Amino acid sequence: MQQKKVYVGMSADMIHPGHLNIINEAAKLGRVTVGVLTDAAIASYKRLPYLTYEQRAQIVASIKGVDEVIPQTTLDYVPNLRQLKPDFVVHGDDWKEGVQKQTRQRIIEAMAEWGGKVIDIPYTKGISSTAMNQRLKEIGTTPEVRLKRLRRLIGAKKIVRICESHSGLTGLIIENTSVVVNGMKHEFDGMWASSLTDSTAKGKPDIEAVDLTTRLHDLNDALEVTTKPVIFDGDTGGRTEHFVFTVRTLERLGISAVIIEDKTGLKKNSLFGTDAIQTQDSVDNFCNKIRSGKQAQITEDFMIIARCESLIAGNTVDDALERCFAYVEAGADGIMIHSKDKSGDDIKEFCQRFREKNKTTPLVAVPTTYNQFTEDELASWGINVVIYANHLLRAAYPAMVNCAKSILSHGRALEASRDYCMSVKEILELIPGTR
Repeated sequence: MQQKKVYVGMSADMIHPGHLNIINEAAKLGRVTVGVLTDAAIASYKRLPYLTYEQRAQIVASIKGVDEVIPQTTLDYVPNLRQLKPDFVVHGDDWKEGVQKQTRQRIIEAMAEWGGKVIDIPYTKGISSTAMNQRLKEIGTTPEVRLKRLRRLIGAKKIVRICESHSGLTGLIIENTSVVVNGMKHEFDGMWASSLTDSTAKGKPDIEAVDLTTRLHDLNDALEVTTKPVIFDGDTGGRTEHFVFTVRTLERLGISAVIIEDKTGLKKNSLFGTDAIQTQDSVDNFCNKIRSGKQAQITEDFMIIARCESLIAGNTVDDALERCFAYVEAGADGIMIHSKDKSGDDIKEFCQRFREKNKTTPLVAVPTTYNQFTEDELASWGINVVIYANHLLRAAYPAMVNCAKSILSHGRALEASRDYCMSVKEILELIPGTR
């Protein structure tokens, strides 16, 4: 008699007794095939897993009772099920409620096509993946793991969501803030270490007045309390001879990427546009800087992203495209295209024309001025990474000014505490270990 076919789908990021129980029960029914969800499948509904698909598949393949491991490339089981036509699908009964309820129903309907059956295994008490994830976050991460994460995210997600951080506190906000939209959890994927907000937080102009050592010292506050990847705003990168040391330093700290802009001279913030003199570097000089940086790095995971300022400087999309294709040829791992045009038309045109010739190089956008576009719209243009470059600091400043004005106006703190401040109890409980 032919052995029955059993299918089990799982993320397998953290194997625990609940997983082993499900596999054990599945093995009693027949030959077990485990569909391990790929990074892209998992990232479609929750945080990118700690382990890569290859690592997770290897672990699952070594578990007693597992006969075969295959990739499950979507949250939807049905494509794999229609290919294998198993007699049983085995899963924990926790999916009867919550985000996976519809997935379960779709599987039941698909299995009915060939007379298959869904088996729900009672939830293993005392096991909480959420709690385990929280404990892992409290333990922290390593520079190597953090560094690799950005490339994995770009490969797994339709668009990677990055938010500006200028302190340990803002790092914690980015690390822990999430919302549920249409049943799906939305959170930031990483942090942007902005030279503008680093400078502003110190009361200094954004003209590279804050040196690299000082910026990295402050960035360490966020690195110590977070696990998500960091993209570092490298301004112009400085002299080529100095940039190679910047690359090595950032890579050693576990920073995932540096973005450098193709301008020369005293830095003027790009959002001034043509109201300030914006002098672009020559293509040859900037390409040489990119090549030197790539030669200096040790790992294959660190990224040097070239930021093109042609549109900021009042030049054409044609000029931007010509430059950016040259930067990619020189070794740039990604392109950030910047503009202060509120319509976003120039960014859209650039991205669409860039994608006609180059389908794979990651594109980065900073929609500070053209903020009417959603992430889905930006992704449809071919953009891979969106950076919200200065919003936490911009939100904090008016709140603090209004609080200060309230104290001055009323000659006491009652109104300020009521209208603008979190409670002392909340702030004491905000940081783990405070009490």
